[in-house]
Amino acid sequence: MAEGVPEAELTDIPEARAESRPRRRLPLVWIVPLVAVLVGGWLAVKTILAQGPTATITFRTAEGLEVGKTKIRFKDVEIGVVKDIKLSPDHTGVIVTAEFAKSAEDFLVADSRFWVVRPRISGGGVSGLGTLLSGAYIGADVGKSEEPREQFVGLEVPPILTAGLPGREFILRADDLGSVGYGTPVYFRRLQVGEVTAYELDREGGGVRITFFVHAPYDRFVTTETRFWHASGIDVALDASGIRVETQSVASILLGGIAFGAPPNAPAGSPAPALSAFKLSANRVDAFTKEDARVNHYVLLFRESVRGLQIGAPVDFRGIIVGEVVGISVDYQPESERLDIPVEIRYFPDRMLFRLREKRAAPAPEESRRALDRWVARGFRGQLRTGNLLTGQKYIALDFFPDAFFPDAPKAEVDWDKPIPEVPTLAGGFEELQSMLTRIAAKLDKLPYEEIANDLRTALQSLDKTLKGVDQLVERLDTQVAPELKATLEDARRTLSAAEKTLSSIDRTVAPDAALAVEARQALREIGRAAAALRALADYLERHPESLIRGKEVQQ
Repeated sequence: MAEGVPEAELTDIPEARAESRPRRRLPLVWIVPLVAVLVGGWLAVKTILAQGPTATITFRTAEGLEVGKTKIRFKDVEIGVVKDIKLSPDHTGVIVTAEFAKSAEDFLVADSRFWVVRPRISGGGVSGLGTLLSGAYIGADVGKSEEPREQFVGLEVPPILTAGLPGREFILRADDLGSVGYGTPVYFRRLQVGEVTAYELDREGGGVRITFFVHAPYDRFVTTETRFWHASGIDVALDASGIRVETQSVASILLGGIAFGAPPNAPAGSPAPALSAFKLSANRVDAFTKEDARVNHYVLLFRESVRGLQIGAPVDFRGIIVGEVVGISVDYQPESERLDIPVEIRYFPDRMLFRLREKRAAPAPEESRRALDRWVARGFRGQLRTGNLLTGQKYIALDFFPDAFFPDAPKAEVDWDKPIPEVPTLAGGFEELQSMLTRIAAKLDKLPYEEIANDLRTALQSLDKTLKGVDQLVERLDTQVAPELKATLEDARRTLSAAEKTLSSIDRTVAPDAALAVEARQALREIGRAAAALRALADYLERHPESLIRGKEVQQ
């Protein structure tokens, strides 16, 4: 109790009581906007959380692309949409801004690929026909890299293969591309097992590098002993067995192709690792031809025309291909002012080795040189020959030519002092025939044709006079000799008739078994035969009176 305040006054103060007032409540009209704000915020947060990443893709052209309509698809599933298209700063292409789905974040890595799917016709077939109605879209292939990326360069040509296909890629090296292109089929035993995925020039520009893919399980047939060759079109070969036609399929005739296989009797090789490099041959025969370990270069000097001889023409020894032509040029000899044609050949000495069954090792270079010197001393020469009379194509033949067949051939030897050794040659068969005909023509030109013609004219005139004399003699025989001969024959007939009558009377008077009768009968027979001969002679002379001069003609 406070000091100085009377207690009675304190009791007169009324008791304080708290006054309760009613609380203000939120009007129901505000509930709806509040709920709308909450839902909007929730949707905004959800949209932000569900929004996927964006990336830019550069293409050469925006053909077929539309903002908000063109989709990005992976295996026909939409994973994004085009949000913006604009020109690149250097105006060489277009930059497409695409928004991807949240679930497609793993597509934005370094080795992912994007391309525009449109209707296309290529060596691998026809693709993208569905876009004729639905419109173009951007195809995607997810990469395996872990490096994230937001800027990509789109492919102008759709890739042949996408990620996840089992198999392996390999590399082919060829002199030129030929009919090979993107999607060119690869065959094994006439079955398509892969396709070409890429090609490019090598760094030096001396060839082409072709990348192809072989699907599993066929990739295990690509071994270290496998050979590859062009299977484009139809290969026609004419040999002693007849005409041989080889092709892989109708598609390879139209579109081309590559085939592979192992040579006959080749050892089983181990499976080739991925990205192994192989040589692409022109045909199956070249692919299966064994590679030569040793190669020598020689020059053959010709003084005749080499028309029809081309780079790559064969060099053979009695039908066996032992080399090929690699160069043809012209060489001027200032001393003799003569133009020669040196032909450089690539010679494979291993094809000319005469090995025993124990397979001796190849001879040393010095031994090979001595052997070639001995061959040349025995008549080993190079000769230009015609391989096809229709096309005029020529080849070089190496053979032994004995001196008996070419007595005028000079002695020669290999010139080892030249930068490329020079092997002696002989003129070709047609050249030799031409020279022979030239010599014959020269001899014929020296003949005295006018004197021969005069002598022949004189001889013909003399023969004409002789024939005229013979004709006159025959006429004389017909007019003079024939009548007299006829009279003589008549007298002979009368004499024979009288003799027959006399003999008949004697035969009647003489006994049949008397010696006189026998002798008389023999004499009569002889006279009868003589009379028959005279009769035949008379008949012949009547038909051929000229036989008295010329004699009887001999029957053939």
